[in-house]
Amino acid sequence: MERHARSGPLSGRHALVTGGTRGIGLAIARRLVSDGASVTILGRNAVRAEQMAGEIGAAGFAACDVTDRAEFTEAIAGAESLHGGVSILVNNAGQAESAPFLKTPPDQFSRMLSVNLESIVTACHAVLPGMIAAGSGRIVNVASTAGLKGYRYVSAYVAAKHAVVGLTRSLALETAEQGVTVNAVCPGFADTDLIRDSVARIREKTGREEADIIADMVRDNPQKRLIEPDEVADTVSWLCGTGARSVTGQAVAVAGGEVM
Repeated sequence: MERHARSGPLSGRHALVTGGTRGIGLAIARRLVSDGASVTILGRNAVRAEQMAGEIGAAGFAACDVTDRAEFTEAIAGAESLHGGVSILVNNAGQAESAPFLKTPPDQFSRMLSVNLESIVTACHAVLPGMIAAGSGRIVNVASTAGLKGYRYVSAYVAAKHAVVGLTRSLALETAEQGVTVNAVCPGFADTDLIRDSVARIREKTGREEADIIADMVRDNPQKRLIEPDEVADTVSWLCGTGARSVTGQAVAVAGGEVM
């Protein structure tokens, strides 16, 4: 996929966004394109990835399962062969499953750790050597307020997201003298397809009104609203820019004051 060179604060940078075909990931990819970056989006569905890449003017796309280490590593290598070394990595791919702890089997913990944590390890192993060699790079891990506090009935997801924040801090220390920053953004409940689908399922099961369901979701958010994906994208854009070169090892909550 060929694109004209774009001007902007991230011009000349190759950004890779996992889970970039919908929701927060798509909003981030769109924003980085507008900032001038050459963006590769990754998603599971090749047709949707190609469609969204064309829609936002991305440099390219790849379809892969981020929990398959070999397949994921190959996809990253392919993107770098086409568009140059990744200088901005946004680890957005993730998944949440819910159940009370005593009804959460060990394999659910394994799945949550695989998609939410181990995929980040794979991506960082793939791109960090190039960033260190270049003396610059930005890694942004999309965690969650679940990485900063506890929630009922999602213990496996919360454990995985806490691990993401811990990994972020450790990598930030190891790369602080190499021109690389590593940060996490931690959105609260956001207005995405996944949340809307969840609301629809709850409404079907309970008969409750949509507004009441959403109000329950955001009850801990002092602003009492869902977070817009573009708000998360704005935060990621800032972290990727030169003005945030002294910001590393941080877990930035985008959550209306839910976490202080």
